[in-house]
This record gives sequence, structure tokens and C-alpha cells, in this order.
Amino acid sequence: MLIDGKMTAGEGTAMTVLDPATGETIRTLAEASAAQVEAAVAAADRAFAGWAALTPGDRAGYLLKLADRIEAEGEAFAALESRNCGKPLACARDDEIPAIVDCFRYFAGAARVLHGSAAGEYLAGHTSMIRRDPLGVVGSIAPWNYPLMMLAWKICPALAAGNTVVLKPSEQTPLTALKFAEIAAEVLPAGVFNLVLGYGDSVGAGVVAHPKVRMVSLTGDIATGRKVLETAARTIKRTHLELGGKAPVIVFDDADLEAVVEGIRAFGFYNAGQDCTAACRIYAGPKIYDKLVAELTSAVASIKYGTQQEEGVEIGPLISERQRGRVASFVERARAQGHIEVTTGGRVVDGPGFFYEPTVIAGALQTDEIVQREVFGPVVSVTRFAEPEQAIAWANDSEYGLASSVWSGNIGLAMNAASRLQYGCTWINTHFMLVNEMPHGGMKSSGYGKDMSMHALEDYTVARHVMIRH
Repeated sequence: MLIDGKMTAGEGTAMTVLDPATGETIRTLAEASAAQVEAAVAAADRAFAGWAALTPGDRAGYLLKLADRIEAEGEAFAALESRNCGKPLACARDDEIPAIVDCFRYFAGAARVLHGSAAGEYLAGHTSMIRRDPLGVVGSIAPWNYPLMMLAWKICPALAAGNTVVLKPSEQTPLTALKFAEIAAEVLPAGVFNLVLGYGDSVGAGVVAHPKVRMVSLTGDIATGRKVLETAARTIKRTHLELGGKAPVIVFDDADLEAVVEGIRAFGFYNAGQDCTAACRIYAGPKIYDKLVAELTSAVASIKYGTQQEEGVEIGPLISERQRGRVASFVERARAQGHIEVTTGGRVVDGPGFFYEPTVIAGALQTDEIVQREVFGPVVSVTRFAEPEQAIAWANDSEYGLASSVWSGNIGLAMNAASRLQYGCTWINTHFMLVNEMPHGGMKSSGYGKDMSMHALEDYTVARHVMIRH
């Protein structure tokens, strides 16, 4: 771990880190003890005043150095992420590393243009100004599906704004966070970034409950979000929550079917469907439904799954045996419904690792579990709708509110639907596209707070009024 600028071994319970493609142990690490969590928060608290006092340009310089180091060691980072998560090496190297580097560089620039919203004389003889200042120590808890990218999304705006950070990565995927910590120990002042390893109920809970942690940022599931809120309420902490999704994909009858199938094949199954924005809940118009099911089934059946460095591999295994079992149970319960057809996939893959076949479920109804709950695996469902109003109503009939997409050749129809969808992001005639200049975050039970963009930088600051009497 990294505590107060020094790499140190944990003193707590041993954790086994697996390669999901083989089920073999990569290494064993010890989680942080309660004393080490205390030491990490204390280090961040000590470092805060000095880090916050730096000019935005100075903080930007540190972020740019981190970006350069990640880029220079991109191959090593990608290989480590690929092995620990099971994702294809090409995806980690070509898709994720460039986006991560860009995140650091974006916030290096954004730090220098964050400004107050107003200044002037609003009371005779007095001049007011608005400052946006950092909060203090931010406790960040990152998930296992995109470990290094989620680290970047969390620490870049926090550090750029002048906060210090204590990060706990998932106990299943800590390896790229550890590699980053080694770089941070060389680049950043001691205590500005601290890394503690461990399980959620022990180390994570200790970070969330600590009175000197002023804000908690979590990406995880709804149940974990509720626990964080309950704990944070005791010390009135700010919280920044991204709690999953069940992205609806509305396909109107006039949509470009080839583009729809190509899009869902890519964006419904990327990272083996272990993505909260995955295009997994498809609503198809009555005229396009049958052809969409047929062509999507054929396309998904051609997805190549396998180990990380196999030639042409597109998706890897699920993260764990437990996660694969969860996905399989969803499909089996759906298969037991008389109106549902599993048109391709739907089986656990024999052999080593935690592989599950890419799966299409047709004939799903709005009330079915497979439509309502997040599966978080390589499974998409297709539901037929009768009228546009029904599609919009069904899309909004969900506790989730993170991402959605609309597909139509009629831009007026698509824009009308997009304006009425209760989701933090709606794509039109595409899905899954993210850029650091635009915010990512949800509504409803998917949480609140934005990752990426100036909105994230604002989330990690507080607006303050300063008034001068003449």
C-alpha cells in the first residue's frame, strides 16, 4: 500500500488475487489494519493544507507528470490490468490506457479554469466574491470492472481541486492501483495520495466512517451505496455515488438495423457486459423486432471469447466464479419463463476460468426480472413495444437512471424521446461513447454526482462567499 509517501505491506487479513481466465492465484496481499487506515487518513489530513495552497498550475504540473508516466508505462499497466481483470489485452491497451492518460491531462487543464460564478457589489459598501475551494480528505472506493480507469475518474478531479485522497480499490483487482501508487510515491508530495487495500466491510467501512474524511466517492452497487450513506450520515459527509445501471436501448422501426446490431454487439458485450452503461435492455418496435432478434442473435453468436492474449479475442471471462454463478442464475430463471427464448448462448463454458457464453434473450416482458434487474454479464434482453409512448414509459420504469440510447432515422422522434428519458446520459444512434469533457453520472437509484468534465471538478469543491466591507 501507499501511506504518507511510503510503500508498505498490509498488516491485516490475507487476500487472494486471481486471474479470472484461469482461476489461478496471481499473488496474495494483506489488507490494511485499522491502524494503517488511521495512518493513511492522518497523512492525507496533514498534506491537505500544503496541497490546497498550491496554485492550480502547480497541481496541474503534478497531474501531467502522472499522465506522462502512465503513458510511458502503458504496456505494463495494460498487461497487469488485463491479467487481473481477465479483459482482452488489446482492449486494456488500446481503449482504456489512452482514455486514462487523457483523464489526467484533462483535469490538469480544468484545474486552471475553475472559477467563481459572480463578483460585485450586491450590498452598498460591500464587494462579494464566490470562491470554489477544496473539501479536505476524500475517501474513494473503486470497483473491479475498470480498476485503473475508475482510479483516474476519482482522483483526478479530487486532486485537481486541491483535495487529498485515500483510495481503496476492489480487493479483487488491486494490482494496477498498486503500480500507480509506486509512481505516485515518486511524483506527488507525501500524503497527497494514499492507497489502502482491503475488504469493504473492514477497510472500506473504516475509510467511510473516519471523521476526518470529508467526502466519500463510491462506484459500486445500490446495496453498498446505501451502507455508505448510512455511515456517512453520522458525520454529515458529502457523498458522490455511481451505483450501477440497466441501460434501455430504444430501437424505433425506422432505425438503421445494421448499425443497431453492430452497436449492441459491441456495446452490450464489451468487458463481458460488466459495465453499468452496457446496452443490455433492448426495446424494439413491432416492425423491426423479428429481424433485429434474428440478426442480433447471429452477430452475438460470432463474438469470440477467450483468454487475454488469444488472437482476435473480443471478450474475456467474468471476474469471479461467484459473478458467473450470479449471471447464470439470472439466465436460468429467465429460461424457465414460458414466453422467453434464449436465442444464443446461455451456458457456462466448461474448463478453467470464469467464462460465460454471450447471450441473447428474446420475448422478455417488462415485468420480467431479466428486464428489471442489473445482470452485469454478457446478457442482453429484447422486448417488443407497440407504440413510442410505451417504449419511453418502459424505459423509465426502472430504479436505475444511468445511461440509455435511442436509435431512429427520425431525429425529431429521437430527440423527443431523449428529452423524456430519466437517465444521466442518452446517446442517439450510438451507445457507450464517453469523453472527458462531458459528465458521466446517474439519476434515481443509480446515484448522483458526476465523473469527468467540469461538473466533476465542481463536485469536489465547495462554493464559498467572501464579502469585503469597503
